[in-house]
Amino acid sequence: MKKVLLIEDDFSLRENTAEILELSGYEVCMAPNGKIGVNIAKKDLPNIIVCDIMMPELDGYGVLKELSNDATTNHIPFIFLSAKTERSEIRKGMDLGADDYLTKPFEEEELLSALESRLAKAEILSNMKTSKTEELAHSEEKIYSIHDLKNFFDDNGRLTSFEKGDELFIEGNRSNTVFLILKGVVKCHKMDEEGKELITGLYRADDFVGFTSLLDNVLYQETATAVEKTEVAGISKLELKNILEKNQNVSLQLMELLSENITNIKEQLLQMAYSSVRKKTAQTLLQFSEILNKKPDEPIRISRSDLASVAGIATESLIRTLSGFKKEGLIEIEGRNIRILELEALEHVS
Repeated sequence: MKKVLLIEDDFSLRENTAEILELSGYEVCMAPNGKIGVNIAKKDLPNIIVCDIMMPELDGYGVLKELSNDATTNHIPFIFLSAKTERSEIRKGMDLGADDYLTKPFEEEELLSALESRLAKAEILSNMKTSKTEELAHSEEKIYSIHDLKNFFDDNGRLTSFEKGDELFIEGNRSNTVFLILKGVVKCHKMDEEGKELITGLYRADDFVGFTSLLDNVLYQETATAVEKTEVAGISKLELKNILEKNQNVSLQLMELLSENITNIKEQLLQMAYSSVRKKTAQTLLQFSEILNKKPDEPIRISRSDLASVAGIATESLIRTLSGFKKEGLIEIEGRNIRILELEALEHVS
């Protein structure tokens, strides 16, 4: 027998509605206001909730918001029952996540039809979720290496495309997702106290981005932006955590991979701190050429500000140095495109 929680402050309407539901084969529990309704929902976990909007203690919108933020109740179908008939009120209720909206007075058939359809939908979604969980669990058993982990991202991750300049995630936001880059290039960057952008890393296809602590409620420590048209596959930190807990070998390989990334970042910081402006500029050009998979004779199209951020120098200094390289015949500049002419000479710039 399906259990319905009816939250309604009007005694007569509450009793009459409960009688209709009980005669139709439902088990009914009732609450006279939103505050009591929330407590009953969390304790009894009904199959569906029918809730008035205008109530003392806590209105219907507040009830829906509180239950939506609780993992134990956010899956329960929720139907608003209200005398408010304005389109804006109906839209507000649906935007908050309600499954349906019935206006008073309502027909008995209308109420029962809404309950039946929402309960059926919930059952279908529950079966789909169970099937998906079993499928993921079966897939996770086959993950033995970083290569397998990347295949898992590709097969099961949420695919998203980003145009040049789009942000994958933003510093300070909740870090709920880890991404594998399938195509394109991504830069990670931070802003210093003076508002100057510092690029902390460049990543290409087959690289992971978005790693923070696997603990909950941790914020992204940097922003990730697409340098060119990019496609990624993302999975939640919770999924990744479950995979790593079951596959120790993959955990060790991932730790090694992340350690290599940290080493590369340290080398970049040392270069920024101690190299000459000429060497910083040359090494940054070579780095972008490698990340973008450019052959020596292919042009690099990258903004001067991005080059300067990675090199750790002022944009004006970078532009002057590039002009010097051009005069020396080391590079060719056509608008924003830079073509490396003397690869070996750039590698030995001091």
